[in-house]
Amino acid sequence: MNGQNVRWGILGPGGIASTFAADLPLVPGAELAAVGSRSLASAQAFAERHGFARAHGSYAELAADDGVDVVYVATPHAFHLEGATLCVEAGKAVLVEKPITLDLPSAAQLVQAARTRGVFLMEAMWMRLNPAIRKIAELVEEGAIGSISAIHADFGLQGPFATSHRLRDPALGGGALLDLGVYPIHLTHLILGAPAIAHAWAHLTPEGVDENTGVLLGYSSGAVAALTCSINGASRNTASITGTDGRIDLPEGFMVPRSFVLHRPGKAPETFELPFEGNGYQFEAAEVQRCLLADELESPLMSHDTTLEVMNLLDTLRDQIGVVY
Repeated sequence: MNGQNVRWGILGPGGIASTFAADLPLVPGAELAAVGSRSLASAQAFAERHGFARAHGSYAELAADDGVDVVYVATPHAFHLEGATLCVEAGKAVLVEKPITLDLPSAAQLVQAARTRGVFLMEAMWMRLNPAIRKIAELVEEGAIGSISAIHADFGLQGPFATSHRLRDPALGGGALLDLGVYPIHLTHLILGAPAIAHAWAHLTPEGVDENTGVLLGYSSGAVAALTCSINGASRNTASITGTDGRIDLPEGFMVPRSFVLHRPGKAPETFELPFEGNGYQFEAAEVQRCLLADELESPLMSHDTTLEVMNLLDTLRDQIGVVY
């Protein structure tokens, strides 16, 4: 690191990488250092478009770049383990796009590699770093809506997607659950933790990935969560958290909210506004930088244990719906 500045590299210059890179200038101290791609031309085009200093024609060259402190791994799910491991072994801090890998064993392998090497690692579940989501967690912790009784959340995209699309490709970790369902599941995990019981049902595409999935989670406290995700229809994409003394409603686009509404008996609904510039990826980048400057190897807001607990749940649900990678 260069003083209070953190030098960022991006591995895999695709669409999500472009969105992330567009938000990096909103983070004080973030330097756009380098981009790595399997194609030098692709890396150069991305670097020029977003203002990165250097472009590399291989992931190995990026990992070996002494002018990079942390690498954001933005390849498709199926390639996260390979790219992240390469960077970890080179001693680089790593932020890995969600889901961190395709399954629990590979996620545990990556976490162990980072711990052994003594480098920072975080899964890029940007929703958990969102200011509105953090405020909701704070209100729930304070007992603003009493004991939690139910969570409802859904995330659906309008199809149909071509058979060649990554969302339908098993080789790329396709399907609704790992790409979209992680948001309702992470929201529920943030509020309630790991469930005692988990049930899922899904309709699969001819390629063998889930296109319409329902999840029911049960907790020893008596709370339940009803969650859905799909790639064959645009649902409301909203969420609600119900407690014994009130309810919190998140608007459309609940995974990147700028506001929410608190309902309590006998009181007028209270709207919380937490607007921000950009796309919302700057908050996870800022947390990574805070951790690096504080010599922390994981974030308390998106810990290794959280990543592994959620991945364990995703594995359980995938087994039930019959999706195999």
